[in-house]
Parts: sequence; C-alpha cells; structure tokens
Amino acid sequence: MSDYTPTNVNHRTAGRFATTHWSVVMAAGRPKSASYRQALETLCQTYWFPLYAYLRRHGNDSHQAQDFTQAFFTTLLTKGGLGLADPKRGKFRSFLLASLKHFLSNERAHARAKKRGGG
Repeated sequence: MSDYTPTNVNHRTAGRFATTHWSVVMAAGRPKSASYRQALETLCQTYWFPLYAYLRRHGNDSHQAQDFTQAFFTTLLTKGGLGLADPKRGKFRSFLLASLKHFLSNERAHARAKKRGGG
C-alpha cells in the first residue's frame, strides 16, 4: 500500500473530499470482511488526492506532501485506524482530517526528538 498513487485524477475536482458511504468505511475497517480489499481500494482512490492537496495547501512541497500522504495511509491501515471511524461522530472526511493532523503532529514530534538526539 505504501507505493499507492491514484490514476486518472481529475485535478479540478480531485482536491475536494467526496461523500463516502459508511458501508465502505466499515468494510475497510474490518480485515475479515469479504469486501475488505475492494473497500480499501475505493477509499484510497477516493481520498488520496484530497489529502495530498490538503497537505500542499498547508505548505508542503509536492514530494513532502506525497510522502506524508503515503505514510499516513500506511499508518492508518496498519494500525487499524479505520476501525475507529464512527458515523455517529460526524463525517468521514472530518475523521480523516483529524487523523491526518494527529499523524502530522506525531511526525513533527518525532523529527524534533531526532534533532535533539533522541530515538
């Protein structure tokens, strides 16, 4: 998953967050689900570029934004983050953006610790 980049991106609308069906999110959060892989592909295809565009708008160069987007998806998927999404708590795009901001905060803290000589 770490080398994923979307194909056939319409750059006019791709930076916008699409409405997602919660059934897709729920299936992507359950690895034992029959539709797990298809749901993951749908979410990655739908949200990769909007997250990348968000990072670009917030001052990251293209390589940095791409790296952060890839790392975010990898972390979200390997740590079971999609299982935390809950339609009762709001929109999926809000969950994604809050998760991305939390991820970036952790990345910055980790980078600062390395600069100070920490592991």
